[in-house]
Amino acid sequence: MKLIIQIPCHNEAETLAETVSELPKTLIGIDEIELLVVDDGSTDATVAVARESGVHHIVVLPTHRGLARAFGAGLTASLGHDADVIVNTDADNQYCASGIPSLVAPILNGDADMVVGARPIEQIRHFSSLKKLLQKLGSWAVRRVSNTDVPDATSGFRAFSREAAQRLNVFSTYTYTLETIIQAGRSDMTVASVPVQTNAPRRESRLIKSMPGYIWRSLVTMLRVFILYKPLRFFVSVGSILFGAGLLLGFRFTYFYLMGQGDGKVQSLILSAVLLLMGFQLGVVGLLSDLIATNRRILEELQARQRRMEDRYQD
Repeated sequence: MKLIIQIPCHNEAETLAETVSELPKTLIGIDEIELLVVDDGSTDATVAVARESGVHHIVVLPTHRGLARAFGAGLTASLGHDADVIVNTDADNQYCASGIPSLVAPILNGDADMVVGARPIEQIRHFSSLKKLLQKLGSWAVRRVSNTDVPDATSGFRAFSREAAQRLNVFSTYTYTLETIIQAGRSDMTVASVPVQTNAPRRESRLIKSMPGYIWRSLVTMLRVFILYKPLRFFVSVGSILFGAGLLLGFRFTYFYLMGQGDGKVQSLILSAVLLLMGFQLGVVGLLSDLIATNRRILEELQARQRRMEDRYQD
């Protein structure tokens, strides 16, 4: 049983060595532990520090492509190095490495496909009250969309079984945290959560440059993934609202017309027709999108089967 701990990095030369030094060398139930660093176009000595720290595998992206792309590249590389379990952690040593056994245990026991480390949000002193509130609201929204029970959806400290990693496809270029939970939940994977601890911050977050921007991007990510996995529900819901509004306006015009007061109400009739047409078109778009989503799910399953066949062939 091989565990690969992957660390996406972008200009992390100052903190990477400390992060690597605290990672476990042995774990119960794991025969082999290897470290993998994904250098996301760093301009400092991140790669050199990784080599000096004894990292087994280094993936170098030629340009800075963002955290989500670096994470996806790490999963692909870890699978290529025959990982049975993959743990993702941050290079700034935000997460206590002592939590890795708890992350891995549900996967080794066959109880989960993906495990997310839940930080003690209320106890983290450098989190403002607003950030704590937004963390709670964001995690609640992700639970609603994904049908999972993850209390800390933005935590990047998480573990994946080999099969789960094979099935995940990261589309976002911003962050993978929300997307992978929603994708896993909508793909009927078992997603678990375990409590983990954090270390004192070494630097400001590079992902959250501004709170409004982070909120907006997170909302767009959740909406995008939800549309990918539940397009019929989304488009039919929006279309039904427009269609219903069109019907009400149509009834309104009909009422005034029958009362002999139709003059001057033509605008309502035109708006009613437009809304009815838009509602109908969105319903059609929903049906077509659902067919595309079904085809995508089939392709994802074929991809996972192909990867499993490649594993058996290599064995």
